[in-house]
Amino acid sequence: MAFPSSLTHKPSSLTPNSLNPNPRFLCQSSLYPSTAVAPSISSRRRKHSSLRCSASSFSEKHHTNSPKSDDVVELPLFPLPLVLFPGAILPLQIFEFRYRMMMHTLLQTDLRFGVIYSDAFTGRSDVGCVGEVVKHERLVDDRFFLICKGQERFRVTKLVRTKPYLVAAVNWLEDRPSGDGEEDLESLASEVESHMKDVIRLSNRLNGKPEKEAQDLRRNLFPTPFSFFVGSTFEGAPREQQALLELEDTAARLKREREILRNTLNYLSAASAVKDVFPSSS
Repeated sequence: MAFPSSLTHKPSSLTPNSLNPNPRFLCQSSLYPSTAVAPSISSRRRKHSSLRCSASSFSEKHHTNSPKSDDVVELPLFPLPLVLFPGAILPLQIFEFRYRMMMHTLLQTDLRFGVIYSDAFTGRSDVGCVGEVVKHERLVDDRFFLICKGQERFRVTKLVRTKPYLVAAVNWLEDRPSGDGEEDLESLASEVESHMKDVIRLSNRLNGKPEKEAQDLRRNLFPTPFSFFVGSTFEGAPREQQALLELEDTAARLKREREILRNTLNYLSAASAVKDVFPSSS
């Protein structure tokens, strides 16, 4: 198996959770695209000063030369209790024998594997995201430290092999045009960005941090990659993230994210009001 591993810098995070708002997840510091990484689920942390990601975690280039949606290919699968989005950065430590075998194979081929969300309650998802190894380090005990970047989304059509690791036939997913031809994606994206800034401001206030205005969160991203970036910030709510990943309509994804952020703002506003009335209770 593998653990998501911390980078040499500690990313801050913003985690709106509309289903069960919890200050432990919600009230954290601001997140910017260049430092978005997956959360660590391992208590054992290792610093790797020799590895760096020079590129922004999210860019317009992640979908360059994307395969056609009707292509069917075989892809090794890596089930993890997290969701990888296109354009996101995922650090991993590989230590289980079968996945070390997978890495030896990948290092001789195209360095791409499928990350799929899996948990004890819902099982293994059919929709995932390709992780491309952009940096790697082979450790002395044959473990690997990887930095991967999310690429295309895919849907599993059938399992080809289950041992020593999963291999599946997959086809590619792309967002389709919205059913409403007049949908203004730019306006939706701007509204979502505005809500994110408000969430960051109120989160900082509740944490006793300066309420400085968040800067440009979109970083010139078009609406579709921006919607993936927003989904990647909802750490602590992987099932909601999986639902966002599976949507094939940018407008629908942005609308769902807008609703999540609005719910989060309502929660934070109420918590902030309580803090103003009862300062000693915070």
